[in-house]
Amino acid sequence: MSFVETLRCWDEAVNWVDKQDLSEALHIFLSIQEPNSKICFDIGCLHLLNQDLDAAEKAFDCSIRKDEHLAVAFFQRGITFYKKKRFEESLGDFQHAFKALRGNQLIDYKALGLRYKLYACEVLHNMALVEAQLANWEKAQEHLVKALDLKTETKLSLIDKALQSTLKQKLFKLVEFPSKVLFKPNKHYVAELEKKDYLGKAKVVASVVPQDDFSGFAPLQPQVEDGPTCEKEPEVLRTLQGEPHTVLFEFVPETSDELAVVPGNIVFVLQKGADNWASVVFNERRGLVPYNYLERLEISLASKQNERAHTSPNRAPPTRPERKPGLTPGKSSSGNIQPKDAQSTNNSCIVKVRFTFNFVVSVPRGSPYAILIDKISKKLKLPTASITLSLTPTAYGQSVISASSEMESVWSNANGRHITLWCKTKEKPTHAKPQEEIHLVALHSYDSSNPEDLSFHEGDTILLLSRVNQDWLEGQCNGNTGIFPASFVEDIPVNGNGYTSPAFYCLHHRRFSQLLL
Repeated sequence: MSFVETLRCWDEAVNWVDKQDLSEALHIFLSIQEPNSKICFDIGCLHLLNQDLDAAEKAFDCSIRKDEHLAVAFFQRGITFYKKKRFEESLGDFQHAFKALRGNQLIDYKALGLRYKLYACEVLHNMALVEAQLANWEKAQEHLVKALDLKTETKLSLIDKALQSTLKQKLFKLVEFPSKVLFKPNKHYVAELEKKDYLGKAKVVASVVPQDDFSGFAPLQPQVEDGPTCEKEPEVLRTLQGEPHTVLFEFVPETSDELAVVPGNIVFVLQKGADNWASVVFNERRGLVPYNYLERLEISLASKQNERAHTSPNRAPPTRPERKPGLTPGKSSSGNIQPKDAQSTNNSCIVKVRFTFNFVVSVPRGSPYAILIDKISKKLKLPTASITLSLTPTAYGQSVISASSEMESVWSNANGRHITLWCKTKEKPTHAKPQEEIHLVALHSYDSSNPEDLSFHEGDTILLLSRVNQDWLEGQCNGNTGIFPASFVEDIPVNGNGYTSPAFYCLHHRRFSQLLL
């Protein structure tokens, strides 16, 4: 039996004694395997209360074998021998008990779990009684006189009465151990037997579900008493427009109204066309994606979805469906107009221009030089005469694009509906002037999902180039140019000298090691 099990049985048996059920307590004590000296002492005391003197003797024998310095065990066995009228053995145990006191007036067993004090004068009192039973009255008087030297005030009357009885050669009353006083297990050990909740109960402090009290490691669910036992779709996904789907294969758009996605993305299908194309929403952007690249997302099997997302790249993607006019979805089921990019014609080409920063413009494929240079000049806010375009980083020879260039050969360098050009100017753009610059600070990190998007991290400073619409801006950050959601940034306040306010950085960006003064 382990120490914990022994401790638990010991504590339970003592509790039964406190409830006056001695038989149940004795039954539990006897079920303990390899009991220690204190438990054996408790068993002997219970047998003594039941007047089972032979069982009590064996229990006290076991207690003394396991702790030969336990004076109270010798005292109790001496009482047992006295009641069995084995006076010589009783006298020997009382003598051992007195010797274990080592000249002390008493032993207090409270620290060992027994609320009892064994007094030396009481041990001598019982020794004198046994001598009287053996008719050794002189020795009985000697023990009582010695007890007077070791007595306490509370025990004075007891010794005086016994001494008077010996003078008359009369027997006196035996000093017995108090009934139902037992060794108890250490209260600190007993306290550790109870299970403790060190972390405490979790508390919901914010939830998208009204009156949500659920806390744990399960998908977010509304807490309703006597509700359905099956798992529910999280409220946060059901409140979004469209049906959630997971992307199985990477899709690279070929037209401006198509949307780039990669495996593992979760998109919301607004409308599915008869030609196997679907109008979807991803990261607040709307576009077309082949429906056979998607799979409906089962919320209750999120782990399986993750597994499919990791295994799908090993399979070959399906063929691209053919776009059929009138069958491809053009509007969402709610009637919302698609973004500008989705309304543009399919023959547009995305021109990526590498300047001191990178930016993109969209022009019809095969456009003449005048249309292309006009788009770029408006973007840079520079006259067309100050702009030089080229097909290579170094503008020389046939790589230079001008009004006399063969535009058909220029557009032949396009890769699908994308082409990259390099730009050099003879003067700086007007929006580069320090007094006209508008800087924004990123409130949140943003990872681009499309080539024309701008990626940045929380705290980055972004130079505003233009406003695309109410929700999207175009800016430059870390040498890259692209569009990003307006809700992810805010204006940087400036002081009267035109510099960024240091208090703003202290408040919003504690990770900056130096402040602008």
